Amino acid sequence: MSASYKFEQSVLAHDEFETIRVTHHPGIYDLTNTDLRDIQVKLRKMRDRERTLARQKRREVRGKADPRGGSFPGTAEKPQQRKQIFSAALKRVNKELKRQRMLEARATNVEAARRALALRRAENFVHHPAAGDTSNGGVRPLPNRRRRTKVPPAKIGSISQTTKVAQAVRDSKN
Repeated sequence: MSASYKFEQSVLAHDEFETIRVTHHPGIYDLTNTDLRDIQVKLRKMRDRERTLARQKRREVRGKADPRGGSFPGTAEKPQQRKQIFSAALKRVNKELKRQRMLEARATNVEAARRALALRRAENFVHHPAAGDTSNGGVRPLPNRRRRTKVPPAKIGSISQTTKVAQAVRDSKN
């Protein structure tokens, strides 16, 4: 469930809301990678704290745990709502970090492809002329002295066809 901006503001304290506020749409794109990492760590701590409080309150309601601290009255609903807000903000930050990583990877791949293309194009140009024949050519191949037999195209397959016809004649006599 996504929470509205006003709801987030009403449930959170001022300093918590300021942390959450920068994770929303226009502001998150202005943050650097290190800022996003810092906010990510802070949001994880806040989410984990609220998750612990909500679990504790649920255990108290069921009678499985003793009440903890006198300054935290009420039900487990409010910590659960706060945890959901922190989780949603953390999700936005993680998504933005992933988007930035993908952009960096794409830029790296494009640069590598451009370098490869430049190397390939450089290979096509001959830097110096070919050496040509040298005084010592080494061993030269001898031409084949056997006579080449050339079979006329009309004769190809005629032998096997003759065999087929002869076999058919023999079979029809029986």
